[in-house]
Amino acid sequence: MFRTALRNVLAHKARLAMTVLAVMLGVAFVSGTLVFTNTLSGALQNSSAKGFDQVDVAVTAEHQESEGNRIGRTPELTEALLDKSAAVPGAASAIGVVNGFTAVADRDGRLVGGGFQSQGGNYWGTEDARYPLTEGHAPKGADEIVLDSSTAERAGYEVGDRVRLSVDGPVLEPTLVGVFTTDDGNVAAGGSLALFDTATAQKLFGKPGTYDEIDVRAAAGTSQERLKAALDEALPGDLVETTTGARLAEDQAEAISSSMSGLKQGLLVFAGISLFVGTFIIANTFTMLVAQRTKELALLRAVGASRRQVTRSVLIEAFVVGAVAAVAGLVAGIGIGAGLRSLMGTLGATVPDGPLVVSPGTVATALVVGVVITMLAAWLPGRRAARIPPVAAMSSVHAQATARSLVLRNTLGALFSAAGVAVVLAATSMEGSDGQAPMGLGAVLLIIGVFILTPLLSRPLIAAAAPVLRVFGVSGKLARQNSVRNPRRTAATASALMIGLTLITGMTVMAGSLQQGIDRMASAALRADYVVSMANGNALSPDVDERLRGLDEVTATSPLRNAASRIDGETEFLTGVDGSSIGKLTELPVTDGAFEVGGARVVVDAETAESHGWHAGSRFTAHYEDGEAQRLTVAGVYEGNEMIRGIMLDNRTLTPHLDDPTDMQVMVKTAGGASEQARDTLEKALGANPAIKVQDKEDLSEEIAQMFTLILNMVYGLLAMAVIVAVLGVVNTLAMSVFERSQEIGMLRAIGLDRKGIKRMVRLESLVISLFGGVLGIGLGVFFGWAAGELLASRMATYELVLPWARLGVFLLLAATVGVLAALWPARRAARLNMLTAIKSE
Repeated sequence: MFRTALRNVLAHKARLAMTVLAVMLGVAFVSGTLVFTNTLSGALQNSSAKGFDQVDVAVTAEHQESEGNRIGRTPELTEALLDKSAAVPGAASAIGVVNGFTAVADRDGRLVGGGFQSQGGNYWGTEDARYPLTEGHAPKGADEIVLDSSTAERAGYEVGDRVRLSVDGPVLEPTLVGVFTTDDGNVAAGGSLALFDTATAQKLFGKPGTYDEIDVRAAAGTSQERLKAALDEALPGDLVETTTGARLAEDQAEAISSSMSGLKQGLLVFAGISLFVGTFIIANTFTMLVAQRTKELALLRAVGASRRQVTRSVLIEAFVVGAVAAVAGLVAGIGIGAGLRSLMGTLGATVPDGPLVVSPGTVATALVVGVVITMLAAWLPGRRAARIPPVAAMSSVHAQATARSLVLRNTLGALFSAAGVAVVLAATSMEGSDGQAPMGLGAVLLIIGVFILTPLLSRPLIAAAAPVLRVFGVSGKLARQNSVRNPRRTAATASALMIGLTLITGMTVMAGSLQQGIDRMASAALRADYVVSMANGNALSPDVDERLRGLDEVTATSPLRNAASRIDGETEFLTGVDGSSIGKLTELPVTDGAFEVGGARVVVDAETAESHGWHAGSRFTAHYEDGEAQRLTVAGVYEGNEMIRGIMLDNRTLTPHLDDPTDMQVMVKTAGGASEQARDTLEKALGANPAIKVQDKEDLSEEIAQMFTLILNMVYGLLAMAVIVAVLGVVNTLAMSVFERSQEIGMLRAIGLDRKGIKRMVRLESLVISLFGGVLGIGLGVFFGWAAGELLASRMATYELVLPWARLGVFLLLAATVGVLAALWPARRAARLNMLTAIKSE
């Protein structure tokens, strides 16, 4: 039986190729998704990674918690603490570390790397083991800098060049005196690292004479734990905290894993979807394959093979096919994963650099999908074929599945669908994140239910196309009949496309609705023409507001100055604004009192007011950073949003209580409104600073929606592969269907249907099946988009469902295109069949 199985595999080369292709597609879809997700996850993790080879014990300032009306402070790591750390028994050396945001511009003035990835720090002395120099020398003085080799290469700088950069003040142009290498994951992921001498770094980052961290190296023979104990004994425990390098590495790994968990879960959803799609493509192929070989298997039974031997022969074939296809699919999947990463870059998504990750889990999954899933997919149809009596099978007396045999399937499908709809609807009434898990469960149940019901749904939906198909005469009528002849096959063929379009439609509906909600939020809340902020979200120098305020084109400005305070024993952040101009720059609906900011009068967003039980006229005491207290009066309560919220008071009231006032952003209104000329004027006034962003309302909307746009681009990239799989899946199914119906096609040719009619019949059949899958996918996608939007609307008052009719039309056209392209080769093959040979075929 083993030799017989192998001969059967090799005897029908065309059938073998189509079967291998189907399995390979499923494996490639799964492995490609896993390679892509692991590569993206690894790159993002590396961007947060930091090497601790040069750190045995790290000394950091221990933040003092807020108590009562006292605001917590973080003590400073002084030069005295550095000297004391270096002098403890068992310490070989100690390095003071200073770091902060440093924006490096390339030769064209563009920011190198993303804003949050642009880092700066100090180079320790004339040598620094953390950053070995490959060229030049260590920086000395305020006019010298060293860059990591990757940034120097990307920006086009060489030793001796002037480097354009900024920290949080004016643009600087120090000389590049050295290039170094580093294991900093942020640099490996596409960021930049600029280093100054220690005194310059301390001055630029606003930390004169102090450090962010002290890294201590242990002397030979001293363990990290022993050195930590010595430092704990020598340093004031109420001011500093010591951590071993090994513990820092463990904490970092845990922190990265925790921060990546949400992204990993989302990517695993796509991997699960790809596994589901790949599985049923393989199962559908083997069901058709075994059905075509019913007479052949019956003959084996007739010459003495047992049922078990027949089933075993089918499984052996499945193993051989699965093993070959798994290896080919894994190779194809690696290529697909690399292609998806490149595709995301062309779609405008910022993807960190990093190596292509092919993990052992990906290889194992590919083999499991290719071999195990293939054998499981072949077992049921093989067992079913082995149970048919040989005489009945060879005489074609055995009947195909009838509508009655679908009763159990339809009942299960209806139960799953009803449960899915009920759970999704229940989730829409929940608040925020509480409804995410139930909605995900409901979506899975509904998709499974619709998938099970697809054979039942195929008849009425395809029947609706009958009037159009009649236009094509006999070919159209035959195409409709062929589409519903085997509902299971039609359903399996259409389902791959259905799942892909469900996801892409749902995400598109959500993205469009979210974008409109964000646009409404920006246009409704802001009267300002521009918002100026740092590229990495850090604080601006107060000089920015002063410069902009002095321009003739500027009619009003207001910095937003955040500061912590203690109110009723709780930490609350105050937002300082220009009380005389904030009303000209914002338009926030007032629900109680008046929008009046000045002196001791403040305005509060509705959520904060409700949490404290405040209303217009309420008075409360705010304890500032400097320990002073002041009685403030609520002049009005306004409706806050994701852009503007909190307690607003006049900067003239707040600033005297701040040691180091900084602004999160500056709102600007110009005489002529937003224009390219006005933007250029503002940017030039700020020295064309690469660290500072000047954004209008449209820019703000796009930035807020950037993360969702990134996810949407990922979905488009993943589903581009799903569409390709769907096309090839339809091609494969149609090709095998043509092979199965060779005798029937020969008879049609014999009674007068010409080759053009045969081609038209196969093309129309493919078109109908693809449109059927497209209609189901778009319908489900709109439902899921609406449901997810209802969940999001509970946290975004401006959210409103928007159906992108143009894109939905494009998706339906895409489904039709899939059908037309998929039918090209099978239709040509059907038309070229020799009618006499086809009639005699078995």
